[in-house]
Amino acid sequence: MSITAAMVKDLRERTGAGMMECKRALTEADGDIDAAIEAMRKSGAAKAVKKAGRVAAEGQVIITVSDDRKQASVVEINCETDFVGKDENFIRFAEETGAIALNESAADAETLSAKAMANGQTVEEARQELVSKIGENIQVRRVSNITATEGEMGFYRHGVRIGVVVELAGGDEVLARDIAMHIAASRPVCIDESEVPAELLEKEREIFA
Repeated sequence: MSITAAMVKDLRERTGAGMMECKRALTEADGDIDAAIEAMRKSGAAKAVKKAGRVAAEGQVIITVSDDRKQASVVEINCETDFVGKDENFIRFAEETGAIALNESAADAETLSAKAMANGQTVEEARQELVSKIGENIQVRRVSNITATEGEMGFYRHGVRIGVVVELAGGDEVLARDIAMHIAASRPVCIDESEVPAELLEKEREIFA
């Protein structure tokens, strides 16, 4: 069957893959677009496995807070380069994954990866598809969900790599954000001196003895 430019264009719009990859998939599927998409998805999963061993140290920290500011989720999603970390497809995936983490109260990355996205794919399936499309190792590295017990949540994100969530009782959103900003800059190990780990105290005493 002859593969037309219109068929290639249609497949590109539906998958986001490159022109030559779409043409090759259509040729192998004898012009059947649905079969080509299925083959490309399988190929994408294989590519994701191959790229999984590559170092992914860039990416974004996504913070999502509920409307009542009583719950928050922090999700770290990694890629290989800061260029991909700014890609609109990567950002869209990261933001939707962050929203799912909050709405589904996903306890860890494995649980989150099994949750469904708006298009019906699981987070893991969408990740594999994104790996195939972008060509880098992409990983949902870690997830943390926080529920306020006394006050409300405030947060600050420094760039795209550092995120802080603060639960504050008796203050307001502006104060919570200012405190979160200070934490991002100073990286304290605890809230007050009673929480300082004993081994850290001993180490500091040895240094300044």
